[in-house]
Amino acid sequence: MRATRRNPPRWWVLGPSVAALVVVIVVLATRWAAVTASQPAYLVTLLVVATAALGGVGWSSVGLGHGRAPDRSRARVLTARALGILGTVVLVLAMLWLRPLPATGVAVAAMSGSAAVRVTAPTSQIELDPTAGSTRTGLIFYPGALVDPRAYVPLLSILAAAGFPVVIVKPPCGIAFLSSGAASGAVAAHPSIARWVVGGHSLGGVVASANAGAGQSRIDGLLLWAYYPNGSIAGGTSLEVTSVSAGNDGLATPAKIAASEPYLPPATRFVVVEGAVHADFGDYGTQRGDGTPTTGRAEAQAQIEEASLALLQRVDERRGTGT
Repeated sequence: MRATRRNPPRWWVLGPSVAALVVVIVVLATRWAAVTASQPAYLVTLLVVATAALGGVGWSSVGLGHGRAPDRSRARVLTARALGILGTVVLVLAMLWLRPLPATGVAVAAMSGSAAVRVTAPTSQIELDPTAGSTRTGLIFYPGALVDPRAYVPLLSILAAAGFPVVIVKPPCGIAFLSSGAASGAVAAHPSIARWVVGGHSLGGVVASANAGAGQSRIDGLLLWAYYPNGSIAGGTSLEVTSVSAGNDGLATPAKIAASEPYLPPATRFVVVEGAVHADFGDYGTQRGDGTPTTGRAEAQAQIEEASLALLQRVDERRGTGT
């Protein structure tokens, strides 16, 4: 009796499937806390990719569909396989690029809150609420690209402790552009807060600028940390604006900050933290492409806090606490 011939695995399916599965495992093993603490879109994407990869491994390995294929030209078959492999490579690179920069232990500990600040973290945001009563001015904050939103809790808790409620947006996949409407949602969800400052770090500042420049009701201020608007918001606005930048920033360099001045209202206050770097604006460690700090992190963050608090106080005083 002739032995049944076993069909070989389809390498063009098996190879990309294994590669995608390995990447998902590596990402979850090295960034589990940051991934699960962020908005769930990235985690869902990873799980969908893992499920599809497992299906591809199984389909290829057990020989399903290895019967006689329809009559197709070899060129078309090879093209389809090449496109499938190319698509998998792009997907794998995207998953690796989207890995969040994880919050440090200091930031994770700050998520427990304090006697002065209550911290809650629903699916799409982190809220910092003063426990001893709050002003009628709050801050909506967009994180920098791919930064774990928890990384901003230590710095922003100082503002909350001073009486200013803070909403930190958790952008899908760590990209602030995917949550540009979060500011209007936060405003609508907190009717007791009469005035808002919208702010952001790095690319989060671009989205914050767009929201501030759109003339939305109850948004009266803009706080930029180490970045600048993508277009001009200089005309026809009564916004209170503060730009806080770092003297040794290797990403949003001093030259770029200076070049952005015409995009902002003439009364904008520019604060340069000398010797600080891009990553001093959050607690997530170092960042590729950044400069070298020549001042202590604690001193840099104290100056960032001071300038940010001054903006919130100006907005609160200008509009009047009773309105």
